[in-house]
Amino acid sequence: MRLDHLSFAAGPDGLAATAERIGDLLGARFVDGGVHPRFGTRNMLLPLADHTYLEVVEVLDHPASDKAPFGQAVRARSALGGGWLGWVVAVDDISVVERRLGREAVVGSRHRPDGTELRWKQIGVNGLISDPQLPFFIQWEVAPELHPSHGADGAFSLATLEIAGDTHRVSEWLGETVEAPLEDVKVEWVSPNGTPGILAAQVQTPRGLVRI
Repeated sequence: MRLDHLSFAAGPDGLAATAERIGDLLGARFVDGGVHPRFGTRNMLLPLADHTYLEVVEVLDHPASDKAPFGQAVRARSALGGGWLGWVVAVDDISVVERRLGREAVVGSRHRPDGTELRWKQIGVNGLISDPQLPFFIQWEVAPELHPSHGADGAFSLATLEIAGDTHRVSEWLGETVEAPLEDVKVEWVSPNGTPGILAAQVQTPRGLVRI
């Protein structure tokens, strides 16, 4: 179990502008990740060190976005002006999570601009709306060189996560202590004063530490 990526919902200026704005803060350039046809969304990506990445995601005008929980979550967050959507934990065997939570994972896919299809299984996305302090789980079904973090040069890394949430609640959800997927990342837990979830991420860059 490890931290896989962080998701940021595009603001009213749209996907490209939101990614450019964050990229300018970091001194980095996001790349076009492509479309999630099952979820009615598309994204732009920034690979980070330690097999993690940042994702800026936008809902599409597509029927899938009205039906898929991920599309619904993105639409709801963007409607509030955009911002941090959630964090995602990678597991080697998602069937363990299925048995523990008593539900089945769903298949996800993304078509990159070059036509390559990436596939995975995921579970727990409904929490992005009901309790966004909780991550969802993902099991990738691609070769390591196709993982979105591939190609990171180590110049950018996630240093700190600021999360409004309850560590006991999150640990219960994970089935392990909350430190398990976050052992390489400093986490500052804050008692929720409103909606729980990610408050900010601090990224180490060649320019120094940048808080988003």
